[in-house]
Amino acid sequence: MTTSQKPWDVVVLGAGSGGYAAALRSAQLGLTVALVERDELGGTCLHRGCIPTKAMLHAAEVADQVREAARIGLRLTFDGVDPVALLEHSDRIVGRLHRGLQGLIRASGIEVVRGHGRLSASDTVRVTAPDGVTSDVIGRHLVLATGSRSRLPAAFERSERILTSDEALRRTEIPRRAVVVGGGVIGVEFASLWRSLGAEVTIVEALDRLLPGEDPTISAGLMRALRNRGIHLRTDAQVRSADDSGDEVTVRLADGEVLDADVVLVAVGRRPVTEDLGLAEVGVELDEGWIRTDPQLHTGIGSIYAVGDLVRGPQLAHRGFGHGIAVAERIAGQHPLPLPDEQIPRVTYSDPEVASVGLTEPAARERFGADGVETVEYPLTGNGKSQILGTSGMVKLVRQTGGPIVGVHLLGSRVGEQIGEAQLWVGWEAYPQDITPFIHAHPTQNEALGEAALALAGQPLHAHS
Repeated sequence: MTTSQKPWDVVVLGAGSGGYAAALRSAQLGLTVALVERDELGGTCLHRGCIPTKAMLHAAEVADQVREAARIGLRLTFDGVDPVALLEHSDRIVGRLHRGLQGLIRASGIEVVRGHGRLSASDTVRVTAPDGVTSDVIGRHLVLATGSRSRLPAAFERSERILTSDEALRRTEIPRRAVVVGGGVIGVEFASLWRSLGAEVTIVEALDRLLPGEDPTISAGLMRALRNRGIHLRTDAQVRSADDSGDEVTVRLADGEVLDADVVLVAVGRRPVTEDLGLAEVGVELDEGWIRTDPQLHTGIGSIYAVGDLVRGPQLAHRGFGHGIAVAERIAGQHPLPLPDEQIPRVTYSDPEVASVGLTEPAARERFGADGVETVEYPLTGNGKSQILGTSGMVKLVRQTGGPIVGVHLLGSRVGEQIGEAQLWVGWEAYPQDITPFIHAHPTQNEALGEAALALAGQPLHAHS
């Protein structure tokens, strides 16, 4: 075993979204940084999550556009999918971004330590390198950022046909029939992707609606849209067993229904990677697997912080970025304000997309009372650019009665690109009257946000009052 000759200002364990953000911001602030990672820089988001799935979902969008080209007067033919080429396309994008991240880390003077890291003291990460050699990396401050991995409940045994999202992204063939277990973000995105690429898809969800964390009105609209696309939905449904015969998978539901599929995607959430990190030995407490922290993301032990998917809350890459930046600034002596999870934007990249920030209507009524909330729904049928794109959906705004906008909820193609403005409204606690003087460009989908604000202010222009 070797020991580092000097303590680093910051040692970050894990180089995913939260970890590399903490490392880069720390280096910007003049701190010395060691970044411990056993796999590739960028973590799940870059290599097995956000980027490859969205690359494939863009390809799915193009496939749908070609199929529907006759609607706008274009004679195009869709001849099928080359799964190998699709995977190569995704890998090229991941590769370019990975090389860019490696360059940023090098240019920032961050020391990358390869291997599996484990706490051996409140200021020390013991790293076992791929060749088995161990070394101690000592830091005045430690940032835990080991992320999360897919859950696989006891009813499922991973096989060539029973997959998590990790394996689904590496497949080199499109399934003819797919069952997606779980109607959250990952399940809905894969169901949308496979349907666009020609699969017959069924989503099985234990709760009564898809995307249960979103506003019920938006969930209902999404479910209608997916059914119209030919995706079969089984809500209020529990999976009893899934048996891989080698040729197909037989899924048995608790109500006796049997579903046969070429593949089953198990998308029932992700769990934090907190095992074999030495947490208990140094006194770091867990809360059902998540690391317990205060609002400043401090664990209460020494100068150890935790960020991203290790901390209970929305499992979003950009939440990890925000956590990593905030922790680096606190270590450097600054005082960033905690960002409430409800002010972090959420996007589901299905067709149609769902994007939201702030409180849902039920959550707002719980906080402000049944009579303390006003809402408005502006349908995209009144938006010119949405008609050009051939999408339907809505903008739903939630405000405290007589007060600020506390929730913005969007449904429709490409609405994820509009959520930045909505985050500003919720973050600055804007009143509808604060927004109405701002002119939104015409014709854009962004205009629908302005129209909804006008309606909420009692000044609808392209909607009935």
